[in-house]
Amino acid sequence: MDVADLREFYTSRLGQATRRLIAHRLRDRFGDLTGATVLGLGFATPYLDYPADGAERSLVFMMAQRGVLHWPEGQPNAAALVEECELPLLESTVDFALVIHGLELTDQPTEMLQEIWRVMSPQGRLVMVVPNRRGLWARSDATPFGYGQPYSRSQLQQSLKEAKFSPVGWSQALFMPPSERGLMLKSAAAWERLGLKTSPAFSGVIIVEAVKQVYAVSTRKRSRRMLPRLRPALASFDVKLPRFK
Repeated sequence: MDVADLREFYTSRLGQATRRLIAHRLRDRFGDLTGATVLGLGFATPYLDYPADGAERSLVFMMAQRGVLHWPEGQPNAAALVEECELPLLESTVDFALVIHGLELTDQPTEMLQEIWRVMSPQGRLVMVVPNRRGLWARSDATPFGYGQPYSRSQLQQSLKEAKFSPVGWSQALFMPPSERGLMLKSAAAWERLGLKTSPAFSGVIIVEAVKQVYAVSTRKRSRRMLPRLRPALASFDVKLPRFK
């Protein structure tokens, strides 16, 4: 599934409903991004228009195998086509990263997470939206969430741990069946409320917020540096200098 397919999905009725439901769950995860450097990776543009308004700078990276689209519309382009395991950023430059339609579509998920860790600032936050292995959406190719590798919560937690991220919050979204039927779309909000109360483990997507683990170096165990003791070369010799008249 490339960016043209993703854009087409989000212009459909089902795609618009999907965006509303996920965006509602993401609202609490964004927080205050005033003055922050924001990165969207994968296909995050449908979810970045509003929260990126107060950011100092906003970047969108789309994965090389999927293609790239101009973003934001009507403004200078801030989107680029990149290798997800070789992001063109310096270390510790990103304050907030949103990854959607990314982790499940890469062939190197561990390397991708490690690269995100590299560019995240020590206080940075990572939010990912990933298809739920137990949900109906991962079993249907009617939406982008039916492509790639879905994850269970435990698998996602293990992947984050291996990349030195600590999960600090979990949520779910997309409990309605992935259907274009008008009645289903109209009752989407009711499906969300019912699913959150009765079967949160069977959501269509898992949303996780994680922070970068930064370990301090203990000075107590620092090895002593062996400094050479320098002596004047003539100190060990009894040298008599000639006298000149």
